[in-house]
Amino acid sequence: MATRVRLTAKERGDEVLRAAVRAFAATGYEGTKTDEIARLAGVSQPYVIRLFGSKQQLFLAAVESVCARIEQIFREAAEERPDLETLGRNYDRLLAEPELLRVLLHSFSASSDPIIGDCVRHRFGSIYALVRDLTGATPTQAREFLSAGMLLTVMSAMQVIGPNPIPLPWSQELTQTFGNG
Repeated sequence: MATRVRLTAKERGDEVLRAAVRAFAATGYEGTKTDEIARLAGVSQPYVIRLFGSKQQLFLAAVESVCARIEQIFREAAEERPDLETLGRNYDRLLAEPELLRVLLHSFSASSDPIIGDCVRHRFGSIYALVRDLTGATPTQAREFLSAGMLLTVMSAMQVIGPNPIPLPWSQELTQTFGNG
């Protein structure tokens, strides 16, 4: 019989957060129940609430985690070369983690909630500022970069790019316009 390794509270919290990102990516804030997150994490629903306080607080933690990962990917890309082209080429790393982009999209649609909206606006502003700081981009260049990224994010959510894409002529043509086809 295999012995089960006991996780620390932090490790268990990280596991719950990863499960929350998967669940929120699949069904969004409104459509996700803490019972589902608990099941994915292998813990009880009361334990999830004890760790995070509420579904809203868990969603905010998921948004923070996703945005931190996006910023990490951009920072690592800038270590290679601090320009928009290099950050753009590294967008494939984000596409390889589609849950990140789906949670981001769900966070935008949940922004009518004042607390979630404040968090999402702040985190998106942080990503914008980071792109400018890392690359020296002008506001217009940063807008164009983020606009292209949002298009790729939407295309990823539609599953026409990314892991196991549904190939459609329009999406293939549009993807080629990014230069990394």
